[in-house]
Amino acid sequence: ASTHAAGVVISKLPLDEYVPLYMSDKGVATQFNMTTIEELGLLKMDFLGLRNLTVIRDALELIRKNHGAEIDFAKMGYDDPKVYEMISKGNTEGVFQLESSGMTSFMKNLKPTCFEDVVAGISLYRPGPMDSIPKYIENKKNPDKIQYVTPELAPILDVTYGCLVYQEQVMQIVRDLAGYSYGRSDLVRRAMSKKKTDVMLQEKEYFINGKLDEDGNVEIPGCLRNGIRRDAAEAIFADMESFAQYAFNKSHAAAYAVIAYETGYLKRYYPVEFMAALLSSVMGDTAQTSKYIRNCEEMGVKVLPPDVNESERKYTVVSGAIRFGLQGVKNVGENAIDEIINARKTQGMPKDIFEFIDHIDVGIVNKKAVESLIKAGALDCFSKNRAALLAVYERLMTSAQNDARRNIEGQISLFQLAGAEMSTGDTRGRLPDVRNFEPRILLAMEKEMLGVYITDHPLNAYADRIQKLATVTSRQLAGAAEEEDGAGALSEAGYEGEPEAELVDGMPVVMVGMITGKKNLVTRNNKMMAFLDLEDLYGVAEIVVFPNVFERCQDDIAEDRVVAVKGKLNFKEGEAPKVLADSITDIDRAAQLTEAEIPPRIKIRIPPDIDEKRTLQVLSHVFRENRGRMTALIYLQNGKVVKNSFGVEWSDYLEEELKEIVGDGNVKFDGRKEK
Repeated sequence: ASTHAAGVVISKLPLDEYVPLYMSDKGVATQFNMTTIEELGLLKMDFLGLRNLTVIRDALELIRKNHGAEIDFAKMGYDDPKVYEMISKGNTEGVFQLESSGMTSFMKNLKPTCFEDVVAGISLYRPGPMDSIPKYIENKKNPDKIQYVTPELAPILDVTYGCLVYQEQVMQIVRDLAGYSYGRSDLVRRAMSKKKTDVMLQEKEYFINGKLDEDGNVEIPGCLRNGIRRDAAEAIFADMESFAQYAFNKSHAAAYAVIAYETGYLKRYYPVEFMAALLSSVMGDTAQTSKYIRNCEEMGVKVLPPDVNESERKYTVVSGAIRFGLQGVKNVGENAIDEIINARKTQGMPKDIFEFIDHIDVGIVNKKAVESLIKAGALDCFSKNRAALLAVYERLMTSAQNDARRNIEGQISLFQLAGAEMSTGDTRGRLPDVRNFEPRILLAMEKEMLGVYITDHPLNAYADRIQKLATVTSRQLAGAAEEEDGAGALSEAGYEGEPEAELVDGMPVVMVGMITGKKNLVTRNNKMMAFLDLEDLYGVAEIVVFPNVFERCQDDIAEDRVVAVKGKLNFKEGEAPKVLADSITDIDRAAQLTEAEIPPRIKIRIPPDIDEKRTLQVLSHVFRENRGRMTALIYLQNGKVVKNSFGVEWSDYLEEELKEIVGDGNVKFDGRKEK
């Protein structure tokens, strides 16, 4: 049985006196579903726990501590133009509800200028209302194009530029145009959202013609009595009926938009504190941490490695930079973190590893924890030579543990008797003269202990080649997985700026990264295949290597190898998109790929002012006459993207023909022109 994520049932007496209960994996739950619970008259409420509220709280605390500023959103307006400008530019990582790739593209298209735009954006970006997105954007940019079936709709729909967006608008239309009561308008909304056909047929009659009670008195005036034309009333009802089953509750969207604005405000004016709080909220989630650290770099915010003299449990702000939290270091438990922080508060900041081990309780901070801290770079404040630190820590810890044991037994060490400046058996401040590890090994240690690269990234050395070769990143794949109903990211093509690559199942792509994991598998035919973890600058994606590709490319399939993977995207419901490899090539050889080997694509946008259905038919005919090996991506008027089912051959003639059909600015070619 499934359990509601946030539903809580409230009753006067103990619940087992009303409904049967059972022990689910999440605790005690009712054996009746929510519909039955409501029909029984019990109160069911959804209490949604949002990580973003914790982010806001933590960010405000950091701002108070670092700037002495008290921010009270309850006393502020939600109209700062610089916040909307940041959202319009697509800097929405960590901004509630707006950070998926599709929503980011939508915001870059929409260019919100007020709170209402964000409320509408949150409501529109879902199945059904999505179809109104092009119209909403067009009407926002060109208010003179807004048209109403009847003038009475203007005061109801003007806030959404003539588009029906909210359930509350449906309720207001039936009240203002047909004279419904508040209670009955809510019943209509509910009937529409639940698709109750019989109820809707009855309500359509009442909406248009009105309703008389048993005594012949007017109970519902109806549109005709209120001076609305029959054809207008029928068109309005049909529009509401098709829309309401998907419509969003405005009060819900507004509450979401409040949090969106608040997170956006904090990111715009206090980016360091906001990103520190955001990173703390995803501590332990490697993919999210990696994504947000990359965003910090893009914004010019420095993220520093952990430091036993500066780091707290979570991420903190130090001198305008973000310091990694000790809780993110592998093998360092909560008690050990508390001991390290407490030791430096009570005994002062240690100057070297000798003092550090002197100050801590080695019964709480064990050898494994100290080793992990060294590898993570948390003791770099004492010496950058991690090889030297690793060479001495174990002996120092053993000596300290022996001292502690003797003290427990009532013995006093010779060093303590003599009052010497030594307590761990080594001359203070003298580390062994050993060569430090190579940079790549230091980075590998950092990644092993923190799950992410902080001081550098092995792929930074290949950045230029990656930019040239890669057509997709792990961030885009993750974004595609986040998109609701698999609709895909909304394109910017034909509006302003360069559109992000739209991802569709079967699309040919090139992904470049380092192989960080490899799992071999023997098929039923006794052939070898593999599943690879490919890490790029944004995160990790899964690559599937079937036997024929494995056999051809096995020399390049090795962990820590930087490779270019050519293949096709594979989308499955409920799973992150994968790349099915066609070839895997070491990056040094892959960089010599000719443009002809990089999968070319044609992008075509159908503008909102032409007949979409007819245009698709014409395009299909043109593609059949120009068969080839290229993929054509067609950006529909509702923002969705479709791919032609067969390849297309590029030519100057085809280019001219496509521009004739959809207009000059709506055709784009990525790759080498085939003549």
